[in-house]
Order: sequence, then structure tokens, then C-alpha cells
Amino acid sequence: MTGDVDATTGGARVRRSVEVEYWVIDGSGRLVDPGDLVECPGAEREFVVPMLEIKTTPCETTAGLRAELFERIGDVLERADERGLGLVPLSTPVSADSVRDLPSERTRIQDRVVGDRFEYVRHCAGTHIHVEQQPDSAVDQLNTLTALDPALALVNSSPYFGGERLATGARSLLYRRMAYADLPHQGQLWPYVDDTEEWAKRLERRCAEFKTAATIAGIDTEATEAAFDPESAVWTPVKLRAAFSTVEWRSPDTALPSQVVRLADDVVDVVERASATEPRIEGRAGHLSDTDLVLPEFDAVKEYVERAIRDGLADDSVRAYLDRMGFDVAAYDPLAAEVGGGEELSPGETREIRLEYADRLRDDIRARSKVHAD
Repeated sequence: MTGDVDATTGGARVRRSVEVEYWVIDGSGRLVDPGDLVECPGAEREFVVPMLEIKTTPCETTAGLRAELFERIGDVLERADERGLGLVPLSTPVSADSVRDLPSERTRIQDRVVGDRFEYVRHCAGTHIHVEQQPDSAVDQLNTLTALDPALALVNSSPYFGGERLATGARSLLYRRMAYADLPHQGQLWPYVDDTEEWAKRLERRCAEFKTAATIAGIDTEATEAAFDPESAVWTPVKLRAAFSTVEWRSPDTALPSQVVRLADDVVDVVERASATEPRIEGRAGHLSDTDLVLPEFDAVKEYVERAIRDGLADDSVRAYLDRMGFDVAAYDPLAAEVGGGEELSPGETREIRLEYADRLRDDIRARSKVHAD
């Protein structure tokens, strides 16, 4: 179901929603259980104990998305303040603190299949942006979001894992390269597709690979079949989601709410263009103009992604690419460029960083809320 007509593209407005994951801390900066924060509208538990996910409903405009996201985070923060808790908008908890799973059959199976490397996944907090699938354009939307994957650099929010500097986009490196090293098709970016049938076949193959790995790990076949289907057994950064009728981009780090809304707005603008103007795939540069959308060949996209993870916006080629694809790169100020400082951090320093950015999140919500109230 689509919304109002968009004056720019001449088509229906593409609805968008977001899911943001935050670490929950106490007054000393230690990771804690969110408790009854999960009872707030849009708030849910994630698969690890000290993480809270906050979701919006599908919204037709950026203003609507901003209002709902800020209201929901604001409600959580109001209750968190009463309980001496805070939300940290960083993609990793920075330190090597042990992060416990919540009891779950899905998590139990993943833990057995992925093994010790599943510890990397436990230390990842991200943002998921859902874009409403448009009739006859879902493949173009999927391919466009694949080409936009280097835009993760715009909101890189933590360079640390285990108290050590890892990469500008530490979460992306943990998730894509380290956690699923033995199942590389599960967590990495997939090439463009020609049609939805090709996408479905990929899902089936990857799901079969995962189930085979589960069997090898000693998991009962019926248990795996009950917990996973082709759509839920892969963690690739860009997905067609039949259950929600969306295309989902899972690459961005968690970040300040204002940064998340800006990114969602910019991404949806490009995806709307993909629905109105059939994209072409050619060359290595890529560009968006008033008349066409050109996606670079997939090998070039992968190179931009690697640079976006390693160096973020400090890489000139990434900045230039995102500029050509329609992003106002100068409007972004990723947190990863300012978090910490040294190559290693003490436990005390990591707790201070969490407290600092929990305050930054509160300030972001209050500042934006005040502007719109005025």
C-alpha cells in the first residue's frame, strides 16, 4: 500500500521506517539489562541482554519519520532517566565486556554454527532502514541499495572493539569479515540481481548452506527447520523482505537519531529515483543526475565498501563516490572520527565514553524536539 504522490518523481511516495539499536548502561557506564524500558512504544529486546531496539512504523515523509522516532526515543529516555539508565548510540560497546545472550533457540543454533566467532556479533549495534517495495521496481530498489552500501561511512560510530582501535567502521568489519568468516555468503554484500527469482534462489542456497553447517555442528534438523526459513537464515546487508514488503538496508551503524533520519531521507530520495528511472549498471564511477541513475559495477562497489569500512569519510574516493550518488557528504559528521583517541582504551575510559555519548543522545533528542516545538 503506497502513500501520497511525490512531486519530484511523479510517483507514489515511498514509505520508510527505521530500527535503531542502543546499548543500555547504568550511571557508571556499565552495560545493564534494559528492564521495563522495553514496555515503551516501539521498544523491544534484542538478542543480547544490554541492547534495546526502537522501531518506527512505516512513514510517508521524513518529517513523519523524525517525529515518530524522536517521540519514541524520548519516551524511552524519560523512563531511563527515572531509573538512572542511559542509551549509548555507538555501534560497539567499545570495551571487551562480556555480552550475554537472551535465551533463544535461534541464538543457540547460531552460537553453535558460528562458534567462538559469534562473540563478534554480540558486540554489534546497528541501524536498519526499510524502504517500501514499489510495484515492478523491487529489483531496481535492491540493486540501488546495494550500490549505496558505501554510504555506511556517513554514520560510522565506533572504531573500537575490545578496547582496541580496529577500523573506522569496526562493527562492519566485525560482522562481515570476522563473525561469518567460515560462512562468507551469510554476512557479506551480495552482487546485483536480474530478477526476484534469482534472489529467491540465492536465499534457498544460503539457507541450505546454513542448515548443513547446523547439522555438522550437531544441531537437530527439525530444530533448525523450526527456527529458520530462507529469509531469516541470512544476514546479508541488503535484503528483499517479503514479510514486510520492504527492501532493507542493514549496514549503517547505530548513531544519533538526527544522523539516522538524515541518512534515511537521503537514501530514500535515491531509491525513489530508482523506482521512477530504471537504473543502469556500467563503469566504475556511478552517478545520479536529474535524468538518470548509473550504478557502478559490483566489483567497484565492493572496493568503495572496503574503503568506507577501513577509513570512512577520510577516504577521498569514498567521499567523491557518495557525492556523485547524491549525498551531501559535508552535512555528515560521523561519531567514529571523534570517539576515543588512542589505539587502546582502559576499562575506565570506555565507561566514560559510553556516558559521554549517552549524554549526546539526550542532547540530540532535546535539541531537535525543542526546534520542532518552537
